[in-house]
Amino acid sequence: MNKHAKIYVAGHRGLVGSALVRALTTKGYSRLVTRTRQELDLTEQAAVEHFFKTERPDVVIDAAARVGGIHANSAYPAEFIRDNLSMQTHLVDSAYRSGVKKFVFLGSSCIYPKHAPQPLKEDYLLTGPLEPTNEWYAVAKIAGIKLCQAYRRQYGFDAISLMPTNLYGPGDNFSLENSHVLPALIRKFHEAKWAGAKSVTVWGTGTPRREFLHVDDLAEAVVFLMENYSAEDIINVGVGEDISIRELAETIREIVGFEGDLVFDPEKPDGTPRKLLDVSKLHSLGWRARIPLRQGIEETYRWFLAHQNEFRR
Repeated sequence: MNKHAKIYVAGHRGLVGSALVRALTTKGYSRLVTRTRQELDLTEQAAVEHFFKTERPDVVIDAAARVGGIHANSAYPAEFIRDNLSMQTHLVDSAYRSGVKKFVFLGSSCIYPKHAPQPLKEDYLLTGPLEPTNEWYAVAKIAGIKLCQAYRRQYGFDAISLMPTNLYGPGDNFSLENSHVLPALIRKFHEAKWAGAKSVTVWGTGTPRREFLHVDDLAEAVVFLMENYSAEDIINVGVGEDISIRELAETIREIVGFEGDLVFDPEKPDGTPRKLLDVSKLHSLGWRARIPLRQGIEETYRWFLAHQNEFRR
């Protein structure tokens, strides 16, 4: 990959996009193109087409998506499937038509069936029903994978699809309503600590197991695969280890310093029982995650402390 390639990072202000900008800059890619949502609405086809005709990027990394946890997926199913379908469709088609040389599509581990064998191999895609609490987002991401594969088969378009596991890190969404479990727990425990609360309640039973990848590790993997991989087969990106939600909550409680009780609410949904990625394909290509979970959570909590006033506006 030429270091002078013009690279468009879609969604550069998000958790993943901002990490990608950091990683690309560190590795010497100086011609980065970014647009805010106000500057370019990716759900508007004409606007996306005009952008590509004007900017002519060499590479596109699609980190733009409407994302959220169980509550957000359940509350806004129409937005989750509509917006994600339209954004990725406009990006892939306009990128191909404008002569983009490499397209990197970022999916999600939620594309796999709810009861697929563990760990999740790439071959398990479309082998069973999805987890109902996030199927709207998952269906959109599966469509994105198939879109990339179709453009590769029919047009020879060099589009690759990467499936990250659960992500966290600096720049995460700490909303108590729309965030994922790890940042939500950081905020819950922090606010409970300062309010002098006697307990913190966590959704579900605490038994589901999840894998967590630091977003800076993901960004490193994306750049590595952008430079070294070209095929229609999807690739899982994760650490290959998981932890129960109870263990995660106990770790975060300790890091934050909350001394009250931990209560689980079994009336709330658990989601998929377990979601661990098989990352043997990624390892065989020569890449492994480097940031331990506890270290990553400590770093994320420090970032939260420095920006917590922003979450109260």
